[in-house]
Amino acid sequence: MISRFEQFLYIISKIHRQIQKIERAEMVKQGYKGAFAQYLATLRRYEEGLTSSELCEICDKDKAAVSRIIAEMEEKGLIEREKKIVRTYRSKITLTEKGRKLAEYVSETSRIAVAAVSGGIFDEVDRDLVYNALDNLFERLQKVAEDGISRE
Repeated sequence: MISRFEQFLYIISKIHRQIQKIERAEMVKQGYKGAFAQYLATLRRYEEGLTSSELCEICDKDKAAVSRIIAEMEEKGLIEREKKIVRTYRSKITLTEKGRKLAEYVSETSRIAVAAVSGGIFDEVDRDLVYNALDNLFERLQKVAEDGISRE
Protein backbone atom coordinates (compact mmCIF):
# COMPACT_ATOMS: atom_id res chain seq x y z
CA MET A 1 0.00 0.00 0.00
CA ILE A 2 1.32 3.42 -0.95
CA SER A 3 1.66 5.97 1.85
CA ARG A 4 0.08 9.39 1.66
CA PHE A 5 3.49 11.03 1.43
CA GLU A 6 4.59 8.74 -1.41
CA GLN A 7 1.35 9.49 -3.22
CA PHE A 8 1.95 13.22 -2.73
CA LEU A 9 5.50 12.92 -4.12
CA TYR A 10 4.28 11.00 -7.17
CA ILE A 11 1.56 13.55 -7.85
CA ILE A 12 3.95 16.51 -7.52
CA SER A 13 6.45 14.77 -9.82
CA LYS A 14 3.74 14.03 -12.38
CA ILE A 15 2.48 17.63 -12.24
CA HIS A 16 6.02 18.91 -12.82
CA ARG A 17 6.47 16.62 -15.85
CA GLN A 18 3.19 17.78 -17.37
CA ILE A 19 4.16 21.43 -16.89
CA GLN A 20 7.46 20.72 -18.65
CA LYS A 21 5.60 19.04 -21.53
CA ILE A 22 3.32 22.05 -21.91
CA GLU A 23 6.29 24.46 -21.78
CA ARG A 24 8.15 22.39 -24.36
CA ALA A 25 5.15 22.13 -26.70
CA GLU A 26 4.37 25.85 -26.52
CA MET A 27 7.97 26.98 -26.90
CA VAL A 28 8.59 24.60 -29.83
CA LYS A 29 5.67 26.31 -31.61
CA GLN A 30 7.72 29.51 -31.36
CA GLY A 31 10.97 27.79 -32.40
CA TYR A 32 12.61 27.67 -28.97
CA LYS A 33 13.43 25.24 -26.17
CA GLY A 34 10.94 24.61 -23.39
CA ALA A 35 13.64 25.43 -20.84
CA PHE A 36 13.54 29.08 -21.97
CA ALA A 37 10.01 29.59 -20.58
CA GLN A 38 10.91 29.84 -16.89
CA TYR A 39 13.80 32.21 -17.54
CA LEU A 40 11.70 34.43 -19.81
CA ALA A 41 8.90 34.60 -17.25
CA THR A 42 11.36 35.44 -14.48
CA LEU A 43 13.24 38.12 -16.45
CA ARG A 44 9.89 39.64 -17.46
CA ARG A 45 9.18 40.31 -13.77
CA TYR A 46 12.54 42.07 -13.31
CA GLU A 47 12.78 44.75 -16.00
CA GLU A 48 15.95 46.16 -14.42
CA GLY A 49 17.58 42.79 -15.10
CA LEU A 50 19.03 40.01 -13.00
CA THR A 51 22.46 38.53 -12.62
CA SER A 52 23.09 34.86 -13.38
CA SER A 53 23.45 34.26 -9.66
CA GLU A 54 20.05 35.84 -9.01
CA LEU A 55 18.51 33.72 -11.78
CA CYS A 56 20.03 30.61 -10.19
CA GLU A 57 18.44 31.53 -6.87
CA ILE A 58 15.01 32.56 -8.19
CA CYS A 59 14.63 29.67 -10.66
CA ASP A 60 16.25 27.16 -8.28
CA LYS A 61 18.74 26.00 -10.93
CA ASP A 62 22.45 25.37 -10.75
CA LYS A 63 24.99 27.73 -12.33
CA ALA A 64 25.85 25.36 -15.17
CA ALA A 65 22.21 25.05 -16.27
CA VAL A 66 21.67 28.81 -16.10
CA SER A 67 24.90 29.55 -17.99
CA ARG A 68 24.00 27.12 -20.75
CA ILE A 69 20.46 28.43 -21.24
CA ILE A 70 21.48 32.10 -20.97
CA ALA A 71 24.17 31.57 -23.64
CA GLU A 72 21.57 30.00 -25.95
CA MET A 73 19.03 32.74 -25.28
CA GLU A 74 21.65 35.40 -25.98
CA GLU A 75 22.63 33.68 -29.22
CA LYS A 76 18.95 33.72 -30.27
CA GLY A 77 18.65 37.44 -29.49
CA LEU A 78 16.22 37.03 -26.58
CA ILE A 79 18.42 38.53 -23.88
CA GLU A 80 21.39 40.80 -23.58
CA ARG A 81 24.02 41.08 -20.90
CA GLU A 82 25.69 44.17 -19.57
CA LYS A 83 28.74 45.02 -21.57
CA LYS A 84 31.73 44.50 -19.31
CA ILE A 85 35.30 43.68 -20.13
CA VAL A 86 34.87 40.31 -18.44
CA ARG A 87 31.41 38.85 -18.08
CA THR A 88 30.73 37.60 -14.61
CA TYR A 89 27.81 36.24 -12.66
CA ARG A 90 27.30 39.88 -11.58
CA SER A 91 26.54 41.15 -15.11
CA LYS A 92 22.88 42.10 -15.43
CA ILE A 93 20.78 40.13 -17.93
CA THR A 94 17.75 41.80 -19.52
CA LEU A 95 15.24 40.87 -22.18
CA THR A 96 15.57 42.30 -25.67
CA GLU A 97 12.45 43.48 -27.49
CA LYS A 98 12.25 40.04 -29.12
CA GLY A 99 12.62 38.45 -25.67
CA ARG A 100 9.91 40.69 -24.19
CA LYS A 101 7.48 39.63 -26.91
CA LEU A 102 8.24 35.97 -26.29
CA ALA A 103 7.94 36.50 -22.51
CA GLU A 104 4.49 38.04 -23.10
CA TYR A 105 3.55 34.96 -25.11
CA VAL A 106 4.72 32.74 -22.22
CA SER A 107 2.72 34.84 -19.74
CA GLU A 108 -0.46 34.73 -21.80
CA THR A 109 -0.05 31.00 -22.48
CA SER A 110 0.41 30.40 -18.75
CA ARG A 111 -2.74 32.37 -17.97
CA ILE A 112 -4.72 30.32 -20.51
CA ALA A 113 -3.27 27.03 -19.20
CA VAL A 114 -4.12 27.87 -15.58
CA ALA A 115 -7.66 28.79 -16.57
CA ALA A 116 -8.04 25.56 -18.58
CA VAL A 117 -6.65 23.40 -15.79
CA SER A 118 -8.45 25.00 -12.87
CA GLY A 119 -11.71 25.83 -14.64
CA GLY A 120 -14.55 24.01 -12.91
CA ILE A 121 -12.23 22.78 -10.15
CA PHE A 122 -11.10 25.99 -8.46
CA ASP A 123 -12.46 29.46 -8.22
CA GLU A 124 -10.02 32.31 -7.51
CA VAL A 125 -10.32 31.89 -3.73
CA ASP A 126 -9.71 28.12 -3.88
CA ARG A 127 -6.75 28.63 -6.21
CA ASP A 128 -5.22 31.11 -3.75
CA LEU A 129 -5.70 28.60 -0.92
CA VAL A 130 -4.00 25.84 -2.90
CA TYR A 131 -1.08 28.11 -3.87
CA ASN A 132 -0.68 29.31 -0.27
CA ALA A 133 -0.73 25.74 1.02
CA LEU A 134 1.92 24.72 -1.54
CA ASP A 135 4.07 27.77 -0.64
CA ASN A 136 3.85 26.86 3.06
CA LEU A 137 4.69 23.24 2.32
CA PHE A 138 7.69 24.32 0.24
CA GLU A 139 8.98 26.60 3.01
CA ARG A 140 8.70 23.79 5.56
CA LEU A 141 10.39 21.27 3.27
CA GLN A 142 13.15 23.78 2.57
CA LYS A 143 13.71 24.23 6.32
CA VAL A 144 13.90 20.47 6.86
CA ALA A 145 16.32 20.17 3.92
CA GLU A 146 18.53 22.89 5.41
CA ASP A 147 18.32 21.84 9.07
CA GLY A 148 18.06 18.09 8.64
CA ILE A 149 15.43 15.75 10.00
CA SER A 150 14.95 15.78 13.76
CA ARG A 151 14.00 12.41 15.18
CA GLU A 152 12.96 13.84 18.56
